[in-house]
Amino acid sequence: GGTLKDGDAEFLVRTLNEFKTVDEMQEIVVGMHEQAPILLKDVAEIRKGHKDRTIITHLNGQESVEIAVYKEADKNTVTVAQTVKERLESVMEEFRKYNVPLNMTIVNDQSLFIENSVDEVLKTAIWGGILAILVLYLFLRSMKSTIIISFTIPISIVVTFFFMYLANVSLNIMSLGGLALGVGMLVDNAIVVLESIDRYRKSGSSKTDAADRGTTEVGQAIIASTLTTVCVFLPIIFVEGIAGQMFNDQALTVTFSLLASLMVALTLIPMLSSRYFQANLSKEPALSDRSLKNPGPVKRYISKIFVQQPAFLINQLRHIFSAISKQLMRLMGPVYALFDAGLNHLTEAYPKLIGNVLQHRLKLFGVTLLLFVLSVFSFGLIGTELIPEMSQGEFFVDILMPIGTPLEETEEVLAAMASLAQDVPGISSVYTVSGTAAQMGFSATELRENLGQLHIKLQNQNNREAEIQIMDELRERFSYFPALEYKISRPTLFSFRTPIEVEVRGYNLQELERLSLTLAQEMRDIPGLRDIKASTEGGNPEVQIVFNRRRVAHVGLDVATIGNVVRNKVMGEVSTELNRQDRKVDIRVRAREEDRNNVEDLKRLVVNTSGPVPIPLSSVADVKLERGPSEIRRIDQERVALVTANLKGRDLGSVSEDIQAIIDNMQLPPDFRVRIGGQQREMATSFDSMKLAIALAIFLVYLVMASQFESLVQPFIIMFTIPFALIGVILTLLVTGIPISVVVLIGMIMLAGIVVNNAIVLIDYINQLRKRGLAKREAIKQAGQVRLRPILMTTITTVLGLLPMALGFGEGAELRIPMAITVIGGLLTGTLLTLVVIPTVYDVFVREKVTQYN
Repeated sequence: GGTLKDGDAEFLVRTLNEFKTVDEMQEIVVGMHEQAPILLKDVAEIRKGHKDRTIITHLNGQESVEIAVYKEADKNTVTVAQTVKERLESVMEEFRKYNVPLNMTIVNDQSLFIENSVDEVLKTAIWGGILAILVLYLFLRSMKSTIIISFTIPISIVVTFFFMYLANVSLNIMSLGGLALGVGMLVDNAIVVLESIDRYRKSGSSKTDAADRGTTEVGQAIIASTLTTVCVFLPIIFVEGIAGQMFNDQALTVTFSLLASLMVALTLIPMLSSRYFQANLSKEPALSDRSLKNPGPVKRYISKIFVQQPAFLINQLRHIFSAISKQLMRLMGPVYALFDAGLNHLTEAYPKLIGNVLQHRLKLFGVTLLLFVLSVFSFGLIGTELIPEMSQGEFFVDILMPIGTPLEETEEVLAAMASLAQDVPGISSVYTVSGTAAQMGFSATELRENLGQLHIKLQNQNNREAEIQIMDELRERFSYFPALEYKISRPTLFSFRTPIEVEVRGYNLQELERLSLTLAQEMRDIPGLRDIKASTEGGNPEVQIVFNRRRVAHVGLDVATIGNVVRNKVMGEVSTELNRQDRKVDIRVRAREEDRNNVEDLKRLVVNTSGPVPIPLSSVADVKLERGPSEIRRIDQERVALVTANLKGRDLGSVSEDIQAIIDNMQLPPDFRVRIGGQQREMATSFDSMKLAIALAIFLVYLVMASQFESLVQPFIIMFTIPFALIGVILTLLVTGIPISVVVLIGMIMLAGIVVNNAIVLIDYINQLRKRGLAKREAIKQAGQVRLRPILMTTITTVLGLLPMALGFGEGAELRIPMAITVIGGLLTGTLLTLVVIPTVYDVFVREKVTQYN
């Protein structure tokens, strides 16, 4: 019945703020007509809905609000998550106290995967240690010797924790993985020392003399073998890319543990081997009698606490372990007899085998070289990847609806998809986000009404096969939705979100879109690719206004002025502010909705507000509806379109070769470039630096051995074990189907330091026997027979220590399996070569004469 006067808008907004419900607002009196009140519902439509919302979230069908909590860069994820959950529980207690109908659910918690992975690494380390100890007892058949060597593991680990604290290395997947990896190697030095001591003890020497002579005999050899293993981790410092970031902590942990085990092997093991561990309670031990001639009450008390009681405890433990050992001998007697018979037969047959091999050296070299050549050619049959994709018990489904789809329709489609997903066995929860392509825990990458995402959480957190089956089931169910594009991806911790990323670089947006869509279409024909998506797909509809500058100048206006007028009428202009408690609410004035509802309305907008003759926008500009780009990305200040895809059934390297073939055949306009980025580029960078690291590690190992043997030829002989150990690595990878990744290459670097240890101990003893006057071939046979037992023990303990890691149970197993498999396969082959090939190569290259002992 009239027009809105100045100040009425502010009065109306202030009045609306005083009412709580929609019904109350409808009864507001906004005027009078013929003495009858005019209610707000008579002149306006009041709706309750989500019209102004850009993102709508649901959890298992219930509307929700997402709160994302981020940690600072230098803070611990697990600690922060625990603190947040404690605070969340206290907040929920407050809500329950006042009966507030509010539920809170943790949708995504990165700390759970980290905690479970750390627990699994600790379990693998414990089981590896147990298996190594059982093997030790099987070989030694002495509870005392087994316990003495077993002390090496906990003591070395405790010392390692101390050095980790000094180096500021946290307990994470990689550092604990280094401990699990080295738990089988921690006893190697102790085995060699104890075996040498035991051999002198059986020859009639006293315990003290046997400990002294046995440790001295192998001391330099185990120092050299430990330093070779430590040296291979030094080049990891120079590794670039994600490999260097991941494995620095692991390299430090293995280094600390091996140095600690060396210290224990050279000090604690000889000392314990020379003790009898018998307590005499009738009088003080002999050590106290010698050191304290007239002990007083205080000295007697100290002696009792620190000498007699520990001796008594050790004596009781000795009786307990002796009883256990007798029971084991009684129960496992047949097994022990069979094992002893096999080991004795192998020990007696080994010198004969060496003698036959030395007589047919050329045949042995020919067979070994043939195996090496075949393995090198088989190297190309193994796939490549950056880092194994880890299953974390959750994944995402990003959806794309047709351009212009309203938010409400996107929400309905997501609700239907979530309903279908909840019926799939094995899914525990479904969280949906409408209006964005954001991944849980990360900032939004795209905000559009036709985008959405499902966050699927599984009941079984560490079953990769079940996860793949659920993904395939969802793909089949979602395929019935018309005009729907979707992409499935896993959350990533160590690398890029999608394995395949192809960059199309150029300036022209239209040409970028054409090339990226063409490339995406051709990539759909490549086997092993799925969920292919171009970043230029699904551009936003937009109204483009192209001014005719001649007409604008003719009517006496300018483009800037017209642009401000159109913006103010369409988007509005803040005319005043409404103060409401501690907030200021903008009051925006703009044209009525019916005057700006479509393109035709925009054409009729008057652009000269103060002119005598109204001039519509269409008389000075062309107004048209076009589709603009969904996003504009830049890399190195260049416009880039990305084509992304997931892998299934193929490795990253072979798929990248197929994509590169397509790129090579593309006809590109000038100043346009297409190249593979993402994981492929990172893989190339990491692989190149890893090759340099492997070469540097081999060189450092050679330097350590050259200083040990004071010879340039003998280290070269030992180095034969490194390339021939690749036979076992390649064969193992082919059998298990594991592709080459940075994890496998790290295992190869470690193998370069581990596989030479047995050869060092063997050749060092050959040299000692020759210095005592034995002939070369006799020294080779005798040294091989003496060192066969410790070589087998160290190899089997290392392999069994890695076996739980290779079996791959629990979270994060995808990172542990390739490294363990690589070391196991190479070590088994390297040990065989050490026992057969190395003595033969020594016989060929080392001269007969040698300096005698004085």
